[in-house]
Amino acid sequence: MTILAVEANSNTQALTHDRLLYTQFFGFNTVPFSLTPDPDYFYNHASTQEAINKLLFATRTGEGFVKVTGEVGSGKTLLCRKFLSMIESHYVTAYIPNPYMSPLSLLLAIADELNIPYDDSPTLHGLLKAFTHFLIETYRTEKKTVVICMDEAHALPRPSLEVLRLLSNLETPKRKLLQLVLFGQPELNTHLSQHTIRQLKQRISFSAHLSPLSTAETEDYITHRLTIAGYQGARIFSAAALRTIARASQGIPRLINIITHKSLIAAYADGQRYITAKHVRLAIKDTESLDNKWRKESWWERYRTYLYTVVISSTLTAALAYLYRLYLSTLN
Repeated sequence: MTILAVEANSNTQALTHDRLLYTQFFGFNTVPFSLTPDPDYFYNHASTQEAINKLLFATRTGEGFVKVTGEVGSGKTLLCRKFLSMIESHYVTAYIPNPYMSPLSLLLAIADELNIPYDDSPTLHGLLKAFTHFLIETYRTEKKTVVICMDEAHALPRPSLEVLRLLSNLETPKRKLLQLVLFGQPELNTHLSQHTIRQLKQRISFSAHLSPLSTAETEDYITHRLTIAGYQGARIFSAAALRTIARASQGIPRLINIITHKSLIAAYADGQRYITAKHVRLAIKDTESLDNKWRKESWWERYRTYLYTVVISSTLTAALAYLYRLYLSTLN
């Protein structure tokens, strides 16, 4: 039975006023494993701390470009929003969630984020000029530099990357007026290795990579999110359930959230406040984004099938042997 079937069997009671009923059932204040990148749920571990340290140092010293990479679902967007929340009172910030744009469209998006006025028929030259004026005036009047964070930066077209390089040229004799942070999948590294944009790659002063969570970190991550959601009760995930989540998710936070969320739904529909490996296996089977090997039958289900096969095979063999002996007796 899939999680969707479990929800259907409970007459879709899982949704009430945009909240899942299991929040009340388990004693949560909010949904603990939502996919929304909420900075309140930010979980700091070794690789995120390294990334934050580099981001803060590069921003304070005005060190050109910074690059942060990570696999799909590794928490890049959440890290980006956490970083912006840490610096927004000291810098003028802009966040571009999807930079797959032409150079002109990208500059228009940045201008809109920073409230930079532009003509009704903007040109690339006019926008660069307006942006330069904005950077100079912001630093002169507020003593603040501008930090622009580009999410999904691996999708940036090459001409747009070149425009970013031109923007990074803007500086005073003592420091740069613009800090650019690129968040992207590992494909960004390949993108930046192109010979035609080698000048931009040379300007990347710091790089960080978000590694998957270890088994111990996965368990700590789940506990952390339950605590932030307001849970104060006893342990609700069995050790086997936690190990299964860690193995199936391979330490990717988004997959951890999906599996854990569905495991809670399965336990809720089962009327259980203690999540076991059985509930996790139901969640895994219902999650298409997981590797197929984790969506197959459990070891017990495979062993049970093997036993059935052996028993049937042995029975057929014995029956054939009996019939053969019976046949030989008729010949005598």
